[in-house]
Amino acid sequence: MKSRRFSASGGVAVALASALTLCGVLAHAAEPLKANVIHWWTSGGESAAIRQFADAYDKAGGQWIDNAVAGADQARATAINRIVGGDPPTAAQFNTSKQFHDLIDQGLLNNVDTVATKENWAAIFPQSILDSIRVNGHYYATPVDIHMQGWYFYSKPLFQKAGITNEPQNFDEFVGDLDKLKKAGVIPLAFGGQPWQEKITFDAIFADVGGQDLYLKVYRDRDVNAVKSDAFKKVLASFKKLHDYVDPGSPGRNWNDATALVISGKAGVQIMGDWAKGEFSAAKQSAGKDFGCFPGFGPHSPYLVAGDVFVFPKTDNANAIKAQNLLATVMTSPSAQVAFSARKGSIPIRPDIDASQLDVCAKEGIAIMKDKSRQLPNPEMLVTPDVQGALTDVITNFWNRNQSVDDAQKAFAGALKG
Repeated sequence: MKSRRFSASGGVAVALASALTLCGVLAHAAEPLKANVIHWWTSGGESAAIRQFADAYDKAGGQWIDNAVAGADQARATAINRIVGGDPPTAAQFNTSKQFHDLIDQGLLNNVDTVATKENWAAIFPQSILDSIRVNGHYYATPVDIHMQGWYFYSKPLFQKAGITNEPQNFDEFVGDLDKLKKAGVIPLAFGGQPWQEKITFDAIFADVGGQDLYLKVYRDRDVNAVKSDAFKKVLASFKKLHDYVDPGSPGRNWNDATALVISGKAGVQIMGDWAKGEFSAAKQSAGKDFGCFPGFGPHSPYLVAGDVFVFPKTDNANAIKAQNLLATVMTSPSAQVAFSARKGSIPIRPDIDASQLDVCAKEGIAIMKDKSRQLPNPEMLVTPDVQGALTDVITNFWNRNQSVDDAQKAFAGALKG
């Protein structure tokens, strides 16, 4: 009797162990594809936007592990340190640029050719974007948005208060509007005095005042004679003129704090990438009603194409590779693209989407992108990070010090040579 009870207990134990083993196998089989994602989207609008990708990834069978790092430079440095240190994330954010090309050259990134081929990226994405993500025939990054870094956002109530009835059609009209805002007792130009903000403001003025030909001669062709021209001198002088219209609190100000000045009615205009719309949206303000936007002066102004991508660090882990491919698929899907862009302020990377949920600024951007003659690559697509850094230093020095246009012109030419 005792022996039989022991035998029965043993049978139960075996059955229980088998059941637990089976549960473990099933649990392992159903385990979602974990994706540790490094990015720098930490402001209110940005956080709401990246959540759209995270939710879409989770619904597709993954598990998004968010790794937000404040500041683009810091986020990129964190990603690179982890890659080099042998603890790579599943994906990491970079700008649509040459920033990640060194990682490609060193064999530190996986490609997502399978997804790119299946989704026909070559036929869908703009050429300037393809030129950044496709190297030696392989796709090493997934583009997630198209940003235009030179939008002009303005407070419609303050424009009305200052007696401004139309959007400026050239730089002189813009300066005239800034004068009107100054007389109305508000900060004319909301400005964040950080090097990267100073550089994108300069490039917005460069594209509008200098024109596409001069812009490409300088950034694409690195033509020093173009930098030494009177036309480029005019660009520098026009940029520095804006210094008359910023407030004393601008040095060191974050971009979203500058946007908040426009939102709160303390400042009239901000020159910023269309990611600023995410802050207006988070503040429950609507494009065309509470604030206005224009992508440059006049109907034929250049449209500076920029954006963000996610790269996929090298790994041989089968599940990690599956997670990378799933991220690439989800992030570029039409539904996730619309949901993300509606909150981020960007326009979708692909044209075959339903734009009805997007605001008037985004719809204008989508329409402009159909005109290839207005598309102009942002400088980071055309020069190396080292050259971009050197040029940014020149512009920052010129903006913040009592430097002559001639001296700035010489310094820019020297930095362009590398």
